[in-house]
Amino acid sequence: MTTDPSTGRGRLPLSLRRRPVPWDRQRPTWREAKPAVIAAALKRARARPSGNWYVVGASLQLRDDRPLARTVAGQEVVVWRGGGGRPVAGPGGCPHLGAPLRDSPVRCGTLVCHWHGLALDGTSFAGWEPFPAYDDGVLVWVRLDEAGGEPPLDAPVVPRRPAPGRALSAVYVGVGTCEPEDVVANRLDPWHGAWYHPYSFVDLTVTGSPAVSATDTDDGFTVDVSFKVAGRLVVPVRAVFTAPGPRTVVMRITEGEGEGSVVETHATPLGPDDRGRPRTAVVEAVVAASGRRGFSVARRAAPLLRPLVRAAAGRLWRDDLAYAERRWHLRSTGRFPG
Repeated sequence: MTTDPSTGRGRLPLSLRRRPVPWDRQRPTWREAKPAVIAAALKRARARPSGNWYVVGASLQLRDDRPLARTVAGQEVVVWRGGGGRPVAGPGGCPHLGAPLRDSPVRCGTLVCHWHGLALDGTSFAGWEPFPAYDDGVLVWVRLDEAGGEPPLDAPVVPRRPAPGRALSAVYVGVGTCEPEDVVANRLDPWHGAWYHPYSFVDLTVTGSPAVSATDTDDGFTVDVSFKVAGRLVVPVRAVFTAPGPRTVVMRITEGEGEGSVVETHATPLGPDDRGRPRTAVVEAVVAASGRRGFSVARRAAPLLRPLVRAAAGRLWRDDLAYAERRWHLRSTGRFPG
């Protein structure tokens, strides 16, 4: 691998694995993946404040002409861009005759009900009360105090990210039959990566994990892992997993290619399905950055790259949602180990 003298980095962030280990001959990790460690990390995450903020979706989904709609904790919610592009949110049913506002257009910052033309500008009207909304530039949040039941915060706890001007972001959304804690527990088990996702991760070693009695200052899981590219080509990195809130887990690359890049996994409760089972939306934001000269080209090609990033996340979450759904099923039937 050659070196770029302007950055001191190799021109290609790739390594060649000398002796690939077959999947069934890699080192077992089940002894290290102690249920008590994962459960304690989950308990600490659930105790952290969210301020009643829930992720609704991607900022790019919030258009000038249509609202972004989702059921959050059983509550129909619509979010749209009001005057000056600010996010406006409120209940998803029209206060007149209950029309689904998700199907209504936005005109000049006003949501216009498509049943009878009632216009909502984001202020209180006939029992329709707005919800606090927040757009962090990557994700859109809404505050539901009744659903959250916590002391409210003026803004959500947004993880530290690379500067927007040097980052490429993409957001994946998937839905599973489980609760938010099952999604968070999946992310707080880094030991499963190379076993459960061999198409993406190899040579995974958890080099640091919190004790059962850990505090907020030593609560991260540190992982050395290589992302598979093709054949024996890999990108080795060190990453740290933390849970800054009850429904959020952040993976941050601390060494290697893309240092400072983050993958934020947010679990948003939706409400029960027609069989009474809980449903949870996984909203995962990839915010990538690199000091390489060519990364500016990638940023300019973001509209073409975002579908590829979402597809890669979707492949992982096909398996991880099955993991989370299985965990919920075992919990709900009293058969979860431990």
